[in-house]
Amino acid sequence: MKIGFGTDGWRGIIGEDFTFAGVEKVALAIGRFLGRDKENIAVVVGYDNRFLGREFALRAAAVLNSLGIVVHLGSTPHPTPVVAAGILEQTADGGLVFTASHNPARYNGIKFIPHNGAPAGPEVTEAIERELEIIKGGEIPKMDPEKAGKEGLLQEWDGRQNYLQRLEKVIDGNLLREYPQQVIINPLFGAGQGYLEEFLGEKGWSCTIRDGDRDPCFGGEMPDPSRQRLAPLSREVKESSAVLGLGLDGDGDRFGIIDRDGSFIDPNQFLFICAFYLIEGRGLQGNIARSLATTHLLDRIAEKCGRQVLETPVGFKYLGKLLTEGEVFLAGEESGGLGLASHLPEKDGILACLLACEITSFYGVSLVKVLEQAREKYGFMVSRRFDISFSPGERNRLLKAVQELKPGQLNDRSVVERKKGDGVKLILDDGSWILIRPSGTEDLFRVYVEAEEQSSLELLADEVRSFLKL
Repeated sequence: MKIGFGTDGWRGIIGEDFTFAGVEKVALAIGRFLGRDKENIAVVVGYDNRFLGREFALRAAAVLNSLGIVVHLGSTPHPTPVVAAGILEQTADGGLVFTASHNPARYNGIKFIPHNGAPAGPEVTEAIERELEIIKGGEIPKMDPEKAGKEGLLQEWDGRQNYLQRLEKVIDGNLLREYPQQVIINPLFGAGQGYLEEFLGEKGWSCTIRDGDRDPCFGGEMPDPSRQRLAPLSREVKESSAVLGLGLDGDGDRFGIIDRDGSFIDPNQFLFICAFYLIEGRGLQGNIARSLATTHLLDRIAEKCGRQVLETPVGFKYLGKLLTEGEVFLAGEESGGLGLASHLPEKDGILACLLACEITSFYGVSLVKVLEQAREKYGFMVSRRFDISFSPGERNRLLKAVQELKPGQLNDRSVVERKKGDGVKLILDDGSWILIRPSGTEDLFRVYVEAEEQSSLELLADEVRSFLKL
């Protein structure tokens, strides 16, 4: 079985693709990668609430310990951003997180995070994959955990307080204390439980928790804070006096926001709100980064405020690099990822939820009202993502057709720019755009559309379907 690192690590079905043998092999490859140019190596190893999470983490630790690597092993499940913060806290050489993020319960996976706390870039994952290719068969060395503990190679670690202290430096706690309100929190049975309520509760906020215990089956649904998955939370917020509903995915790095009237705040909309607040409310300086699938509303606010927007391929690893290098103060992606350079170079759903609370307190109105204020000043666009499935026999034809797509017009608007690389992106003369990206694992295209009005968006979507003849 070939093990590869996609946009966010290696993932597979537990017991089929994702096995203890595979975990040992990946741990050995990572250990060898880290030991190429350095001695006295230390790593942080965390895991979320999925089946066998701690057991997989212990097996990886045993392999790393056999190489003389010190492992700071999570004493309890930790969200991905907390592990990233722990790497910086421990001045470690990297970290592993056992998680499959928002994927179904039958999946697990490994994310590797380098020493800077940012997602691993292609140059790192490709180097690890090369190490995987040269590992021969036979038993992989492992050290007994009791022996490793006695020798100081295996140490229990709890990153909660360090992470919460880090949040205190970027979230306006005094503002939250001045305007305490009520929220409903739903971590979707994931590793993010406990963080929002502890941080907000200390500021006098009233927090109601839903799906806040450990369930490796995630209630029988995906731990994805999407509009559909958070529909029950939306109804509860609407029927209560809560000002917000706050959702997290399985490993706490993605967010889902419900406004006080039950409205789901699309991640693209929330990124627009955040840019508006951070620039005009907080006065933060610097540029903004977004993936090429993310709203161009960020471009509009940046242009009028004398900032730049840096566009990256899909995957927070590219955005994290810009945060690490100080190129931008804010980075975001349409799938629910947000990061601040003043916090961590990793996407953080807990941070995003706290920003929603801060923004609500600052303006004293709902997020929908804040969105209207931003819209009046900078304009507005509607966006949507949809998937188009096709039969396996059609894959080659369609891939070629998309790569050769060069229309002069779409929806009676001129195509003024064509970008090719991570899919094909067409930008029209009124600022609307389409991105078509083939899935690397499924027989489908992911299509992203943004336009001035919903009717225009639907017409553009229909033209894509017509072109693909599907």
